[in-house]
Amino acid sequence: MVLADLGNQLSSALRSLNETTIVNEDTINQLLKEVGNALSKSDVSMSLIIQMRKNIKEKIKLDQMAAGLNKRKIIKQVVFDELIRLLDPGVPLWKPTKGKSNIVMFVGLQGAGKTTSVTKLAYFYKKKGFSTAIVCADTFRAGAFDQVRHNAAKAKIHYYGSETEKDPVVVARTGVDIFKKEGTEIIIVDTSGRHKQDSELFEEMKQIETAVKPDNCIFVMDSSIGQAAYEQATAFRSSVKVGSIIITKMDGNSMGGGAISAVAATNTPIIFIGTGEHLTDLELFDPSTFVSKLLGYGDMKGMLEKIKEVIPEDSTSLKEIAAGKFTLRSMQQQFQQIMQLGPIDKLVQMIPGMNQLPQLQGNEGGLKLKAYINILDSLSEKELDGKKPITQKRIITIAQGSGRHPNEVVELLEQHKTFEKLIGKGGPGGGLGSLMAGKGGPKNMEQAMKQMNANGGMQGLMNSLKGMGGMDNLAKMFGGGGGGGGMPSMGDLAKMMGGMGGGGRGGGGMPNMGDLAKMMGGMGGGAGKGGQNGFPNLDLD
Repeated sequence: MVLADLGNQLSSALRSLNETTIVNEDTINQLLKEVGNALSKSDVSMSLIIQMRKNIKEKIKLDQMAAGLNKRKIIKQVVFDELIRLLDPGVPLWKPTKGKSNIVMFVGLQGAGKTTSVTKLAYFYKKKGFSTAIVCADTFRAGAFDQVRHNAAKAKIHYYGSETEKDPVVVARTGVDIFKKEGTEIIIVDTSGRHKQDSELFEEMKQIETAVKPDNCIFVMDSSIGQAAYEQATAFRSSVKVGSIIITKMDGNSMGGGAISAVAATNTPIIFIGTGEHLTDLELFDPSTFVSKLLGYGDMKGMLEKIKEVIPEDSTSLKEIAAGKFTLRSMQQQFQQIMQLGPIDKLVQMIPGMNQLPQLQGNEGGLKLKAYINILDSLSEKELDGKKPITQKRIITIAQGSGRHPNEVVELLEQHKTFEKLIGKGGPGGGLGSLMAGKGGPKNMEQAMKQMNANGGMQGLMNSLKGMGGMDNLAKMFGGGGGGGGMPSMGDLAKMMGGMGGGGRGGGGMPNMGDLAKMMGGMGGGAGKGGQNGFPNLDLD
């Protein structure tokens, strides 16, 4: 996970609050000390930490709290809110306008991942329905245009550049004019970077800014610089009108917290964070969601949006599942759709209470899922539809055809039997199968939960996730497509999950996990009644 060590340390500090028998000033001081140490290790500025501790102390008045209030929950909520405040400059994000040309200019030092981020942003808006194009105005770095050409071709995005023209201002103006005439909605201009902040770089940026008149100027910075991001962001803001910031390389850097908090101190909003080298490894930055995932509370709304993007409304497999039928073909289709959601370990971050499970970390789950898909691809049509049994001899043949071990074929068939039994128990129109298609009310939910508990409750689900690659089962549990026979509406899902996704985000914008914990046999420890002020009811045991 992004900043996993910081998240673990902050979660540990909050868990220690549950273990104290008496909540007093000493308890609060110890909590603030642990939180401060965790932030300091992530290179957050000491002045920001001191200010945050001061704000927390001012908001928590134990002697003024009425008797019967849950002091631990109030303290946790205040800490959560202040962590958000630490990362949030309170400035609204720039949003492109549909139907007109929006010009975006990228600036930054060389090596920060600027050119890669250009393609990622163009691809992001392309998926949102915008027409996008890239202008390579970096005439300083050798190979810059080749990189843009390669990345843009891979993402199927229009691009412009010149191998002969050396004036970046001319290239930028020409490219923007061409795409404006074509009616392109998002035109991204990639500019030159340098190894240091020199006057030549800033002068070039000013000239290009004057020539293309960008609607938004995005500064790209490397997260590894930590709190030095403050000086760097300030220097660029003094030369051009930086409206947004992208922080890159957040997937493997322990100083990212320092970079984010330092940038927030400049009152410039962070619009995206880069979490890898793939086209899809660009995440919209929302302070509340970021802190929620950091503390292990997940981002169910984000995960469900991802699922809705890839699973078709007329999914045949989901209609069969709703009727209590789960064939190997159903499993194959579900696996293929889940692979489109992205790396499993990143999706796990969105699920409350699961981000720290070792069996769901790394790339092992994705590799396992691909292996299962290879096995399913080796089956005949009748075997996929359950019309022909798979014999021992046939298992060996399937293993040879898919390049996998026979034990993996047996393992897949056993997992299929488990879920076939789980989905088929309720019969047509009842139980888990119906819920997966967005049908049924509280009685069906109760029946589905009984089915889950009969198969080992949440621990059984964890074991299945471990064996089958993670998100495949969980996504099927939460539904899989809109419309008739598809994914439940956000409202239905909120009712089913006790306000977990798409709602119940008061105060700090956190999910209420209390009811879900009861239904699933204790997920997240000893959860009590619903959380106060929108804070999740997880005891962090």
